[in-house]
Amino acid sequence: MSADKQRREPPPIPEPLGPLVDAHTHLDACGAEDADGVRDILDRAGAAGVRAVVTIADDLESARWAAEAADWDPRVYAAVALHPTRANALTAEARTVIERLAQHPRVVAIGETGMDLYWPGRLDGCAEPDEQREAFAWHIDLAKRTGKPLMIHNRDADAAVLDVLRAEGAPETVIFHCFSSDAAMARACIDQGWLLSLSGTVSFKNARDLREAAALIPDGQLLVETDAPFLTPHPYRGAPNEPYCLPYTVRALADLLGRPAEELAELTSATAVRTYGLAGCWT
Repeated sequence: MSADKQRREPPPIPEPLGPLVDAHTHLDACGAEDADGVRDILDRAGAAGVRAVVTIADDLESARWAAEAADWDPRVYAAVALHPTRANALTAEARTVIERLAQHPRVVAIGETGMDLYWPGRLDGCAEPDEQREAFAWHIDLAKRTGKPLMIHNRDADAAVLDVLRAEGAPETVIFHCFSSDAAMARACIDQGWLLSLSGTVSFKNARDLREAAALIPDGQLLVETDAPFLTPHPYRGAPNEPYCLPYTVRALADLLGRPAEELAELTSATAVRTYGLAGCWT
């Protein structure tokens, strides 16, 4: 078998660790098309100790799908928004749809929204920075109006994201999904009481700035996620990712911090339950 083919093989289900909450995943992009597909993914996740997931929208179609999927399985919750790169699709009609979906009781966050300064100029049709800022501000307001956490996508845009949050006023709860910045940005977020969610990138040995930042995050501000099907943790980088892979990331983080993986599983789960209001899934 070639090395390329090996990298494409799904990772084995790890030894169970948990209970865990996958704070950010994309079940539709993982291949789930219907209730049966969602159940299969959550059954595999359950075998690894992952008890609940928050599936995230990045366009209008996936926002509708995520809210519907949250009704298919009690282990699934949703977040709705337009991804920053699609901010130019935030028409009046799209705003109406997202506002309606945000009222769903199993939609537990507004996201992912924010700023992405990597893709403009590289990706055809990508929203320009001014369009992203306008959409980000609108999503911030929606999070305030609904009282739900704001989930931020930030790629190469630390200063821009902080600028918009200062200008608009941050909602009560802010989550930086797949936090990938350095220690200075981590301190800025921590000082504001915002939450930082770590993905498989924290297991990458070359992610030195991120790994330094991870050591600064207080227990009550730490979440873990897969961002599946992306960012599969070491040693399966490049393979398809799913929520069941979350224990690989938690164990890598535990090794980095010199703490028991079970302890990190417990504290990140408690933080996710509190942040997203998932108490029902723990009873």
